[in-house]
Amino acid sequence: MATDLHAPLGQNRAERRRPSRRPSVAQLASSCIVCGIIGLSFYSAFEPTRLTSPLTIPDNSQVAAADAAQPATPAPSIDNSMTERPLAAPRSGANVERTMTSDGTVVTKYTPRPRDGEGPVIIDAGGIGQDPRMAAIPNDALLEDTPEGRLPIVGPDGQRPMDQYARPWSGARVTRIAIVVGGLGLSQTGTQRAIKELPEEVTLAFAASGNSLQRWMQDARRGGHEILLQVPFEPFDYPDNDPGPETLLIRQSAAKNLVNLHKAMAKITNYTGIMNYLGGRYLASSDALDPVMRDIAERGLLFLDDGSSAQSLSGTFAKAMDIPHAFADVQLDGQLQTSAILTKLDELERIARKNGSAIGAASAFDESIVAIRQWVQKAGERGIEIVGVSALVADPQRH
Repeated sequence: MATDLHAPLGQNRAERRRPSRRPSVAQLASSCIVCGIIGLSFYSAFEPTRLTSPLTIPDNSQVAAADAAQPATPAPSIDNSMTERPLAAPRSGANVERTMTSDGTVVTKYTPRPRDGEGPVIIDAGGIGQDPRMAAIPNDALLEDTPEGRLPIVGPDGQRPMDQYARPWSGARVTRIAIVVGGLGLSQTGTQRAIKELPEEVTLAFAASGNSLQRWMQDARRGGHEILLQVPFEPFDYPDNDPGPETLLIRQSAAKNLVNLHKAMAKITNYTGIMNYLGGRYLASSDALDPVMRDIAERGLLFLDDGSSAQSLSGTFAKAMDIPHAFADVQLDGQLQTSAILTKLDELERIARKNGSAIGAASAFDESIVAIRQWVQKAGERGIEIVGVSALVADPQRH
C-alpha cells in the first residue's frame, strides 16, 4: 500500500480490459441522418441555383426591353389590381399599359401599335426636346409652306413647336430661373460672343430684323440653347424709336400685320415662341393684338412678354386663348455696368426663391454677357437650376 502511495499517478497499475461495444441499429440510423444533413448543406452551398429561385427585380429599362422583344401575351390576372387603359403617345410606336398590383407596385408594359409602312418603331418617353445631334434641323412635320416662307404649325399628331424645340430640364423641385438674352442677329460680333460664351442653359432671342439669322440659329441650337424669335411691335414713341422694317403697327390693317408677322416667323426655324421687340403701344391695343395672338396660339408657340410695359394686354389674351405665356420679372441690364447687372441677377434670385421661379431679360451687350456668364456658373452651387424659358411659361396643356 505504501509502495502504491509513492508511485507516480497511474503507473504500475494493471491495465483494465474494456468490453467491446457494437453500435446498435438506432445509432447507425442516426449517424446516416446526420451525414445526410451535412451533405445536403454542402450541396446547397455550392449549387444554390438548383435548389432556390432567386428573386430578381428588373428596372424599367429591362422591363421595356423584354416586353418589346417578346410578342404581346395576355397578362395574368392579379387580385385587387388596377389596370389603366393602354395609352399611346401621338408620336410613339408603342402602347403603354400601367398596372398597379395589390402591394402598390406599378408595372409598365410597352407593346407595339399597329401601323402602316416600314421603318423603326419610336417609343416616345416624353415628347419634350430634340436629340442634341438634330437640334439645328427643323421638324418638317411642324412647318407649312406659305407665300411668306415656311412657318411653324402644330403637327398632325398634335405636337407643338414649343415642345419639339424646348430645352429639357431635370424636373427636380428646386428654384428655377430662366434668363433670356435678346437682340441676337443685330450685331455680328455680339451675336457670336453670346452664342460662344453664354452657358447653354441661357435662352437666346433672335431679332427678326437681324442678319444671317439661319446660320446663327443653327450655331445656337448646336450649342444647346433654346431660342425665341423677337418680333418688332410699335412702341409708344414710334417713329422716333423705330424697331425696324416690317414693324407691326396699330394703324395698319390686321391683314398687313399678319403678313409682317409671318415674314418675321419665316426668318428662322426651331424656336419655341415669340418675344416682343419693343412694342409698348401695340401690346396695349386690343384690336391690334387680337389677330396676332390668335395666330400665335394656332401655331403652337409660346409668347414671352419682356415686361417693359405695364399696359400690355398680352397676358389677358393669352389666358383667353390658352396660349403658353409668361412675363419677364426683371430687366437685367437697364444700367450697362457689370456690377449693376450682377445686382439685378441677385434680385432675380430673391424673386425666384419667393415664388419658386423667375425670368430675367437682357440684351446681348458685352457687359451683360460677362455678368450673366459669371452668375450662372455659380448658381448651381446655391441650389438654382437655370432652365429654358419654355419650362416656366403658364401652359394650359400642362394642367
